[in-house]
Amino acid sequence: MKILNDLPLGTFDLHIHTTASDGRYRPAEILDLATKVGLKTISITDHDTLDGLREAISLAPAYDLTVIPGVEISTRWQSLSIDILGYNIRDLDLLHSRLAEFRENRKERAKKIIEKFCRLGMPITLEDVKKISGNGIIARPHIAQAIVVKGYAYDTKEVFNHYLGDGKPADVSKKELPLPEGIRMIREAGGVAVLAHPGYLKNHELIEEIILMGIDGIEVWHRQHGKREAKKFLQMAEQHDLIVTGGSDFHHDEHALGHFR
Repeated sequence: MKILNDLPLGTFDLHIHTTASDGRYRPAEILDLATKVGLKTISITDHDTLDGLREAISLAPAYDLTVIPGVEISTRWQSLSIDILGYNIRDLDLLHSRLAEFRENRKERAKKIIEKFCRLGMPITLEDVKKISGNGIIARPHIAQAIVVKGYAYDTKEVFNHYLGDGKPADVSKKELPLPEGIRMIREAGGVAVLAHPGYLKNHELIEEIILMGIDGIEVWHRQHGKREAKKFLQMAEQHDLIVTGGSDFHHDEHALGHFR
C-alpha cells in the first residue's frame, strides 16, 4: 500500500475545501482547525481553483503543518460527473492559467442560476451571493445560503432538494472536462491524479475502467465510504499498484475534519 507521500494513517486529511471554492472557512482558519484536531499534513483541494493554496502554504510553517498543493477538477466520462483530485502540484502557475476557463464559467453559471431564482419568484442579486462567497469562486452552496438569508427557504438542504439540486428548476450544469484531459492537465502541472470518492459511482466495473485509463491513485478513505467499500477500494489499489489517499471532503462544520475512516 502506497499512501501519498508515505503519510502515517491518522495524521492527515487530503480532501479539504476552503472559501476559494465552496468551503465555509478561509485557508488560515483551516490550518487552525487542522492543528486543533492534531493533524500534521493536509491538502487544500478546492474545486477547479488554486486560489486558496498560496495563503495556506505560506502560513503552514507557523502552524507546524505540511500543506500538499492540491485541487479537485470536474470531469465527465460516460455521461457521469467524475471528480479527479490532483496532488503534489509543482507548477501552480500553469495549472492556475489552465483553470481560468473554469473560473469564468462559474461566474456565468452563477448569473444564470440567479436569473432562474428570480423567475421562480425568489429574487436575489449577484451582490447578495458575493456577501457569502467573498472573492472566491461562486458555487451552488453560496447561492443556496443567499436564498436562505433572504428568507425564501428554511435551510440549504431545502434549497437543494426543491430548486438547486441536479435537474431541479434552478440548476445549471457546470463546465466539465473530458476525464482523460483532466488527468493530463494535472500531470502536465507535475502532479498525480487520484479518483475522488469512488463510492459515489456505485459501479466497480466503471472504477476499474477509470483505473485502466492510467489514473495514478484512488481515494480509498472518505467520510461516505463504509468499511466494506474502503476495503474493496484498497484491494483495487493494491492490485493495480496505485497510490491511496483519504480525506474528509471537508466543507463546513457538519463534516468532521480529519475523520474519514
